[in-house]
Amino acid sequence: MESIEKITSEKKRVEIKDDAGQLISVKQIPVWNATVANLTLMALGSSAPEILLSVIETLSSLGKCPGELGPSTIVGSAAFNLLVISAVSLYAVNAANDTDEERDATVPVGVKKINDMGVFSITASSSIWAYIWLFLCLRDSEISTLEAWSTLFMFFILIGCSFAADKYKAAQDKKNEPPAEVEGDLTCNFQAFEIMDELVKEKLGTASND
Repeated sequence: MESIEKITSEKKRVEIKDDAGQLISVKQIPVWNATVANLTLMALGSSAPEILLSVIETLSSLGKCPGELGPSTIVGSAAFNLLVISAVSLYAVNAANDTDEERDATVPVGVKKINDMGVFSITASSSIWAYIWLFLCLRDSEISTLEAWSTLFMFFILIGCSFAADKYKAAQDKKNEPPAEVEGDLTCNFQAFEIMDELVKEKLGTASND
């Protein structure tokens, strides 16, 4: 898990330029999208034990009747993640330990908030669909090649939909950001000759203080 955290925390240097190609500023942005990282690397790392167990069982029983370890570990792991971890996460947050300095000030202390309902809705509905799909595939006690490839393809659909929802949420947040406050009145209604006149006066030391 520390290795995954190190990988997903990497950032790249991005140069911001104006329309003329002049460098304005340089900032560091994450290489990995947080949503994609959670659905790929994070899921792979946390589910590695059951994945390896399923692979070992499959390879050791090729040509034979497959065992129940694979479906059982998938169902058990998904149920644990969806129910137990969600319940513990909700119960763990209370007014005493909700002391994060970067917390949302609009949310009451001790209240758990889902920041992105779009991504959450996609992943939650996908978890429920996974149980339905597994039942449909196993009701005839046989897994076809088409069902196997379809299952793998659904994973990439999940990543794509979640990534799109995450980008949409980021675009909406950026759109709804209040404009930066500007100190003083920076509007300028001078004509070109007036500006030139002020520059000449400034050079001669007789410029106005307005």
